[in-house]
Parts: sequence; structure tokens; C-alpha cells
Amino acid sequence: MSEAAYRRELVGSLIHDVPDFPKPGVVFKDITPLLASPHGFQAAVTELVTTAPRQIDIVVGMEARGFIFAAPVALALGAGFVPVRKPGKLPGETISESFELEYGFETLTMHRNAIPADARVLVVDDVLATGGTVGATAALLQQMGAELVHVSVVMELGFLGGRARLAEQGIDNFSAILTV
Repeated sequence: MSEAAYRRELVGSLIHDVPDFPKPGVVFKDITPLLASPHGFQAAVTELVTTAPRQIDIVVGMEARGFIFAAPVALALGAGFVPVRKPGKLPGETISESFELEYGFETLTMHRNAIPADARVLVVDDVLATGGTVGATAALLQQMGAELVHVSVVMELGFLGGRARLAEQGIDNFSAILTV
């Protein structure tokens, strides 16, 4: 087994299903066992870094679990880290984008001056479900004039069609450690 295959298998073994959370019918993917395992967490970060394009200026992570992975990926790539937050969490002038989740609606914000125009950006998140969070983040980056170079996630929930929705938005540079 290759090192990459071993890392992917380890990551997958440490993500647990929680049925009926946050509402009946939803199977939540719990990453806390992955985060609690130093070897598993390192494997996830290593895989995200390995699949990332080089010459990235900024790594963006979305609240809240995207922060956990995006920050160490940014450090490993020698890039800055910019958080995308829920409304009311950032001081100063922000831009916002609203979108539909697989089980509700949400709005994301970013500091208006967080990313310079023409910056090369990698978006990192824990899970790609319907594509709403990544799509909204891409819209924020577009407002800033930044270039979305790649999207990397720990897990893609393929059955929810998020990758196809992102492709409809012109986002096709995408990688996932696991696809279920």
C-alpha cells in the first residue's frame, strides 16, 4: 500500500457517522476522532498539502471546521490564512454571501480587504456536501478579484452532488481525500 493510500485509509477510519444530527434523516460526519488522533490529523493535513497546487498566496478556510485544516495547510505551503466567518464575527468592513445548505440557509462573511486582487487562493474545508459553502466562498473571492486556484476537502459527500454544482459555477479544480 502506498503512503498516500495508507493516509487516506487512516483518515477514513477516524471519521464517524452520527445518524439524525443535526436533524432526523441527516448523517453527520464527525471529524473529532480524526482531530484527536495526532497521526490521523497529520495524515489529513499531509494529503491536503500534497494535492494542493504550488504558488498559493492565501489559503481560505470556512467557519468553523475548515479553519482547523486550512491553517496548517497554509503554514505548510508558505501561504497566508484568511478565515471566512458567519455574520457578526469579524470586526471592520465585511462582504457577505448567502447560500442554501443541505439542511438550512447560511451567510458567510470575509473582511473586504482580506485578500489582494489577483491573489492565488486555495480553499480548504472539511466536507463538501451540496457545494453551498464553497460556492459562497468562491463568490466572495470573485468580489475581491482573487483567483480561486483549487478547492481541497477532507471528505466529499458525492451523493449530494456538490462537485457538479461547483462545476456549474466554473469551479473544477477540486480534490478530496475521501469520497463517500
